Amino acid sequence: MGVSLIFKIAAVGILVTILSQILKHSGREEHSFLVSLAGLLLVLSWIVPYIYDLFVTIQALFEL
Repeated sequence: MGVSLIFKIAAVGILVTILSQILKHSGREEHSFLVSLAGLLLVLSWIVPYIYDLFVTIQALFEL
């Protein structure tokens, strides 16, 4: 996991926050929720392979 992944996650968080605030102030709470959900799914799709590797490493550590 590199620093670039952390910066990408931070950038997505900032963009989602800004878009969400703009949509909430314009009265489109449903769209704000969908933008937040899309940002969450995007970040999860980046993180899931690293979590899988972590579990594989832990499993290999405790195998005999």
